[in-house]
Amino acid sequence: MRVRKAEENAVQHGSWESRRALIARNFLFANLTAGELDKVLALARVTRYAAREVVWRKGDYGNGMMAVLAGHVKLGARAASGRELAFGIVKPGEIFGEIALLDGQARSVDATALDACEILFIDRRDFIPFLAGHPDIAIRLMTTLCARLRRTGQKVEDSALGLAPRLARSLLQLADHHGRSSPEGLRIECRLSQRDLGQLIGMSRESVNKQLGRWRRQGLIAFEHRVLVIRDPGLFRHLAEPAPAIN
Repeated sequence: MRVRKAEENAVQHGSWESRRALIARNFLFANLTAGELDKVLALARVTRYAAREVVWRKGDYGNGMMAVLAGHVKLGARAASGRELAFGIVKPGEIFGEIALLDGQARSVDATALDACEILFIDRRDFIPFLAGHPDIAIRLMTTLCARLRRTGQKVEDSALGLAPRLARSLLQLADHHGRSSPEGLRIECRLSQRDLGQLIGMSRESVNKQLGRWRRQGLIAFEHRVLVIRDPGLFRHLAEPAPAIN
């Protein structure tokens, strides 16, 4: 992992309460008292990343876990064919890097800041002893890892679908995770490029561009200040279903 001492800071007391409130919303820390949350923050340091800056590369030394305080982080890797794949987008309040936290092995994916990010880092040498005293968090951590494994299995299953249902499913998942209802429809507040969307579904940017163009002309989606809006989420869910087999 790249270490940039000039940009790493201890958690500042002026924003302590807001950071405590943010991590308290995470499933992992939801049952901790304010005092226990303060202990977690005391173990952490904050690093800031510019848009599209690499947080770490696959194979980098895995020395801890991170939580997004502001911005969004893309997790992905490059396939043997050379195509870049994206496995998910991490939003504020969510954690990533849990596997290396537990086993101390190399990072299994790339992590890249999609926009300007503020990220909380906890070294495994500090957090493992904390886990030993809080077995409930260890169980929640395993639950989080199981959820990631299930999502990975779903992505493998979705890879058998055609472009339209695969892209529709990905957009609906993004909307569930990053969406906000508005009079115009369901706004996906995480700003992804067409290249990012292609990486999420294993398709080329050009293919994604053509499909989005079709949906836009049909009035199914719109773009407002680079934010994608799903006009009718109910109708869009029908697009996410695979076409029936013809016998």
